[in-house]
Amino acid sequence: MVPVKDYNPINTTPYVTYGLIALNILIFIYELTLPSYSLLGFFRTWAVVPAELSTSFATGVSAVNIEEWLTLVSAQFLHGGFLHVAGNMLYLWIFGNNVEDRLGHVKFLIFYLLCGTIAGLAQWFFAPFSEVPSLGASGAIAGVMGAYIFRFPDVRILTIVPLGPFPFPVRIPAIFYLGIWFLQQAAYGVASLEAPTNIGMENGGVAYWAHAGGFVIGALLGPLFGLFRGQDNTIPVEIAESEQPNP
Repeated sequence: MVPVKDYNPINTTPYVTYGLIALNILIFIYELTLPSYSLLGFFRTWAVVPAELSTSFATGVSAVNIEEWLTLVSAQFLHGGFLHVAGNMLYLWIFGNNVEDRLGHVKFLIFYLLCGTIAGLAQWFFAPFSEVPSLGASGAIAGVMGAYIFRFPDVRILTIVPLGPFPFPVRIPAIFYLGIWFLQQAAYGVASLEAPTNIGMENGGVAYWAHAGGFVIGALLGPLFGLFRGQDNTIPVEIAESEQPNP
């Protein structure tokens, strides 16, 4: 299922969401300019390499280890391909603006980076000796989605559902769309524990534990950051349209 848009108006311009999308795209364009050997070195420098992170935790505070810890942030702005960056930015575009609208710009940026950092640690926890760089904004965006599902559970998400060769548009409540997404990530993560190597780390696939961990931490941190502050003065588009007086 591919989300297209949500029917959830905002009251402020989501400058941070737009800025994060722009920065991710600009860094990905820079990645495209690098030859393959340089790109691998770039990833090993700025992405999370779990084995190196484990070593840094074991050897204590030092300038080198602090640089390694900072990869938990820098890795959030790296992507491994067109579909990777496009999918992540689509989800951030749809769900980020409303969470930023509720938290405010500064709190949203802190919330986003914190979710991404803890999501990276969640993936590291389940594959601490992997040498494969872990990267992507999906852990941070999963945190945004975790906050969204509790703040806007009834908002409809326009979703494209493939039925054979034909795409079928349907409006799904956020609680179902995001709930199904989370259960999938958790199930794949649990399944990966029974594999000889962790899915998403050793095989270079999807970091399911980062997704599930980011989602949970976003749901927990959202209220602490003020997700439910004040009264909700927005009106869902579908309701607003139905209440328009007849001409």
